[in-house]
Amino acid sequence: MSESVKNRIEELSKQIEEHNYKYYVMAQPTISDFEFDKLLEELIKLEKEHPEYLSPESPSQRVGGQITKEFKTVKHKYPMLSLGNTYSEADLTDFDDRIKKALNTGYEYVCELKYDGVAIGLTYKDGVLVQAITRGDGEKGDDVTTNVKTIKSIPLKLRGHDYPKEFEIRGEIFMSRKVFNELNKEREEIAEPLLANPRNAAAGTLKMQDSSIVAKRNLDCFLYSISAEDLPYQTHFENVKATKKWGFKISEFMEKAASIQDVFKYIDKWDTERNNLEFDIDGVVIKINSFEQQRILGFTAKSPRWAIAYKFKTQRVSTILESIAYQVGRTGAITPVANLKPVLLAGTTVKRASLHNADIIEKLDVRIGDTVFVEKGGEIIPKIIGVDESKRPEDAKKVSYITHCPECGTELIRNVDEANHYCPNELGCPPQVKGKMEHFVGRRALDIDSLGAETIAQLYDAGLIKNCADIYELKKEDLLKIERMAEKSVNNLLAGIEASKKVPFERVLYGIGIRHIGETTAKKLAYYFKSIDALKNATLEQLLEVGDIGERTAKAILDYFADKHTAEIIEKLRSHGLQLELSEEQLIHSSDKLKGLSFVVSGVFSKFSRDDLKKAIEQNGGKNVGSISAKTSFVIAGENMGPEKHKKAEKLGVPIISEDDFIKMIN
Repeated sequence: MSESVKNRIEELSKQIEEHNYKYYVMAQPTISDFEFDKLLEELIKLEKEHPEYLSPESPSQRVGGQITKEFKTVKHKYPMLSLGNTYSEADLTDFDDRIKKALNTGYEYVCELKYDGVAIGLTYKDGVLVQAITRGDGEKGDDVTTNVKTIKSIPLKLRGHDYPKEFEIRGEIFMSRKVFNELNKEREEIAEPLLANPRNAAAGTLKMQDSSIVAKRNLDCFLYSISAEDLPYQTHFENVKATKKWGFKISEFMEKAASIQDVFKYIDKWDTERNNLEFDIDGVVIKINSFEQQRILGFTAKSPRWAIAYKFKTQRVSTILESIAYQVGRTGAITPVANLKPVLLAGTTVKRASLHNADIIEKLDVRIGDTVFVEKGGEIIPKIIGVDESKRPEDAKKVSYITHCPECGTELIRNVDEANHYCPNELGCPPQVKGKMEHFVGRRALDIDSLGAETIAQLYDAGLIKNCADIYELKKEDLLKIERMAEKSVNNLLAGIEASKKVPFERVLYGIGIRHIGETTAKKLAYYFKSIDALKNATLEQLLEVGDIGERTAKAILDYFADKHTAEIIEKLRSHGLQLELSEEQLIHSSDKLKGLSFVVSGVFSKFSRDDLKKAIEQNGGKNVGSISAKTSFVIAGENMGPEKHKKAEKLGVPIISEDDFIKMIN
């Protein structure tokens, strides 16, 4: 029995890593996400029951869970030097002239994209990942092995047998634009500060203490150089290409260049094409291909003489910082905003830029009246990246960050583990109170479309509503006294309020605005606990059992329900007939049959509306996605499905099913 368990664990580990390789390295998946998850679930279950067979390189380690309180500093075996860089093609011509003079023989370059991520060095011994170290200062870096093991494109155990006994391979860990945008969308939903750009998001994720959160951030990695005493080839290009068959993900965009003119063509191509990539790059790296020629050229004190980075120019403008305003969000988070003298940047007029928090203001030492440099962070969000101190007014004083709420005067607090200051006066701070009600009546929550921000402000100022429960106590005669509220608009508003009482539990849960609870998390909690009473009585341990619920979110839920004012509001909502538990129909139709599966819905259907079909997917544990990718489990096709979607699904091998096939799946 023991031997069969051991064999099954080894067999599952091998299968899972093979599927990881096909998916992340070859981009040719052969099984659905659901089938993959089932294999992983079986492996984790067996390893829990038989911990003596748990290997450090088991694919189960990719889900994370280990806590790293402190990242150990480690010396690099091969110093991680920086590259010399330039923004000028003339400098590249000079670089080429120096190479030509030093070698006095033929040579070729290798051109690679310069990824905008976090440099990493991975050490393998006997084909097993043993250590992952960040660049640090080039001589020493931080050991982030536990977190790196969660990155699915990095092999824990190598394929084949022709790799060196011990070697280090280097690359760049990054966050794709899609993952970054999804992460920011979730943060926006729960009123948390947006992340500035994918690079910072990747760097912050890599240094998180909880590796299970790192696993959910879907970091990726391209590998681009290898160092060892017994490499199979004498050139950089051929060695990097060889690493792909060992299981490493390398860029398909690496090219050889026979001359500096070919290098310029490569640069021109990617200066335009970079906007079409799924990840950020900030330039191109040019290297001599031959290791022998690299050895002849040697190093300066800081960088190799045989390589250089050409950096694309980021559009930057300068303007005057006229003032700093402090905004209060519905969760009480304070966001400092720079008011700028209007300036044109990347085709749009920029008047404001986020300063994020007190630490950023202090780091930049930005002052009112300063001439500041503005860029678009990640080419999306305007940000101040520096100050022209030569133009600083003589009377410019350091910014003193506010200590009290600009709206209600309450003293601000700042939690040890958070960058933002907060106003704790949830029940009396006008922007928080009004913001919570605006969130509550929003389209994705209670959907009372007659009750917009302006009307909420009027009703709040008139003393008619102080929390979301008060909305259900509004009287026609009181509303008619409000300016610009005629009988028809009042009737529409009251009808919308009455209709909202039928909104399902998961949207009510999202609407009440528990900190850190977005729309997706609210659905998961609703279908897991079934009612607000069960959620209210849940322990920390029970909350942590729900997928995607971490300790911070669980604590926010406990804090929310521990507040006596919250309890009063919930009871008022209950008395007005809102849905605080799953309906009988939802209970009948809910299951986890589609757990781990993702669906794209396309076309017109006879037995479902598109919305009802998407709802059925979620009720049965599945996930709706907007576009087809290699990770999509199924496309549900109705009449008039778009031909391009059909073609893409076939190309990627994504199964196309009918609504009848779907009904069979959930029945």
